[in-house]
Amino acid sequence: MTQRFRLLPGGDAPATIAAQRMGLTPEAFKTALPNLISRGFPKPDPDTGNFDIDAIDAWRRSRHLHLFPGRAEFGARDASTVASDRIAAQRGQSK
Repeated sequence: MTQRFRLLPGGDAPATIAAQRMGLTPEAFKTALPNLISRGFPKPDPDTGNFDIDAIDAWRRSRHLHLFPGRAEFGARDASTVASDRIAAQRGQSK
């Protein structure tokens, strides 16, 4: 039987908790960390060495935007469609 652990809902946490959040052992997390950071993974706090669990969760969601509807509005839009979409909406037309 595997050992159960409780993940904190958010805030700063040590590397062992960040590793658990990523589904890795602490050793595997330490090995993977340079590559993760190169891909935009949140760096640890320079003073405490702790990781922001909320930032980790946001980074994980950002890898799969199509699975999290409602978050796409924060991404870049094609400028050529913005004006025509707004004009059509004001006129009550749909595309």
